[in-house]
Amino acid sequence: MRTGLIAKKLGMTRFFDEAGQHVPVTVLSLDGCQVTGQRTQERDGYVALQLGAGAKKPKNTSNAMRGHFAKAQVEPKRIVAEFRVDEASLIDVGAEFTADHFLAGQKVDIQGITVGKGFAGAMKRWNFGGMRATHGVSVSHRAHGSTGQRQDPGKTFAGKKMAGHLGQETVTTLNITVWKVDADRGLILVKGAVPGSEGSYVKIRDAIKATLPEDAPKPGAFRKAGLEAAPAENPAEAAQVDETLAPEASVEGAE
Repeated sequence: MRTGLIAKKLGMTRFFDEAGQHVPVTVLSLDGCQVTGQRTQERDGYVALQLGAGAKKPKNTSNAMRGHFAKAQVEPKRIVAEFRVDEASLIDVGAEFTADHFLAGQKVDIQGITVGKGFAGAMKRWNFGGMRATHGVSVSHRAHGSTGQRQDPGKTFAGKKMAGHLGQETVTTLNITVWKVDADRGLILVKGAVPGSEGSYVKIRDAIKATLPEDAPKPGAFRKAGLEAAPAENPAEAAQVDETLAPEASVEGAE
């Protein structure tokens, strides 16, 4: 089991395939994704890699995390997350991942925090149909209707679908196809939409319901600390994208 990656969502754009069909894609940037720690069976009781991504000012970092990053000899990271791996997939602390960790055409699972929409009514939050537009209904056309029962049990059960806070939830989308990979610029383009707003960070991992391609690099594609290139056991030549993005595929608001 390989580690996943942390990526920054830059936005959405589009491409055209060989048949001329329009393909919407989401552009994800690795943004300095590095290994910041290891979890071992002997010391922690489980095996995992701790990854960090995004730059953060030292003055905005707690003293405890400053010491943690200093021990790993990496710059302070904006977001830190753990990925469970097997012992054969452990990678040295300080290694920086490259975009060809994933291959074009493979399936991945992406987890992110959805866009917050504030307080929403039952029709927007739960797709309720609302009340009738006429025949005695006034003012309450978008109301959710009755929420309780009769005298027995005479209460509203917990978990009833009602108006409330919408969005800002952790959601995982499964079996998303990697459309292209630009290893030089650290970009991963996936087909369709992914959870999260522009500028937010998401977690990408190999799909748990799909088979990992045989030519996927193991334990991963990365640069070791202080080196320009990182050898992988199985180099993924198919994942390297030599051509640049087309003019119509530029990302609005991309950094």
